[in-house]
Amino acid sequence: MRDLVEIGMGRTARRAYDLDDVEIVPSRRTRSSSVVSTAWQIDAYRFELPLVTHPTDAIVSPGTAVAVGELGGLGVLNAEGLWARHPNVEDAIFRLVRAAEDTEDPTAIVRELQELHSAPIRLDLLTEAIKTVRESGVTVAARVSPQHAAELTPDLLAAGVEILVVQGTIISAEHVQRDAEPLDLKDFIGRLDVPVIAGGVSDYRTAMHLMRTGAAGVIVGHGSSRGVTSTDSVLGIGTPMATAIVDAAAARRDYLDETGGRYVHVLADGGMSVSGDIAKAIACGADAVMLGAPLAAASEAPGQGLYWTSAAAHPSLPRSRVALGPDYAVDLKTLLFGPSSDAEGVVNLFGALRRAMAKTGYSDLKEFQRVGLTVRR
Repeated sequence: MRDLVEIGMGRTARRAYDLDDVEIVPSRRTRSSSVVSTAWQIDAYRFELPLVTHPTDAIVSPGTAVAVGELGGLGVLNAEGLWARHPNVEDAIFRLVRAAEDTEDPTAIVRELQELHSAPIRLDLLTEAIKTVRESGVTVAARVSPQHAAELTPDLLAAGVEILVVQGTIISAEHVQRDAEPLDLKDFIGRLDVPVIAGGVSDYRTAMHLMRTGAAGVIVGHGSSRGVTSTDSVLGIGTPMATAIVDAAAARRDYLDETGGRYVHVLADGGMSVSGDIAKAIACGADAVMLGAPLAAASEAPGQGLYWTSAAAHPSLPRSRVALGPDYAVDLKTLLFGPSSDAEGVVNLFGALRRAMAKTGYSDLKEFQRVGLTVRR
């Protein structure tokens, strides 16, 4: 039974939980982390690490997409970002860094992002960025918004994209537009030969609707990060991630029964700042995590310590602040696998996941989704 509380006369709301509200319960068995597998597979593509990058220019350049792929994860390029609009992205990043230093005008950097994203998308630049990733031999993934999915996807596929990510702040099975045909995701996905990951969603019903479109994966959450995403304050929309992931996992189970065996992957995007959050997201039912802000500490991150989501560049209603990253930088491999001298869970992110799985006695991600959980309050 759902936990409903009365918030006033005749009005109830569902009680929901964030990742900070839950804890993983150890079992009676432990094992060595050396015999733990963090591998997962979506369609024909296998990854040794349950990591998908949040598609923001702050952390994903063609070069870092390659680096993430070589380390076992999936780097996702933003097909509507700076690498698709400007021939010299280093100059664009310099403009952002300089704007971030303007302490007298905190809105300067968002205006700079808006101006940079007002430049038209150039297919030659986008094709060149994808080519860099493709020629490295890692899996090529790119993100498009629902508004531009139909327009950009043919060129993305021709350039060599192998996994398409259709992602907006909020997404539905049918995206209605003014002066244009609505994007019918079921029809759109049905005409593609590549797996599509779609999101974000925050409830069972929308997750089920997206699964029924034929999506290979569903993104849960809106990329929220402490001090960065302002969707709650701008739109009043929030996503308690633990509940949202559990609900999407329930939709996945019911859809599996409904279809007689079609499994749709759940990707958790947001609410994760430290390694313990990643472990909790998997424990709640995610197959992989979509990380953004935690990767800003990587020395390879193109944002040079700055972090923002694509919603920061919206021309009329930005919904992401531009945050300064930590005052330290480590190489990407160390950030993901250690060794670490940090005791707060911000370095060795996936080494910690392996240790959490080992300490609770589970050997792979699917098993770990069955671990016990408690609620703090």
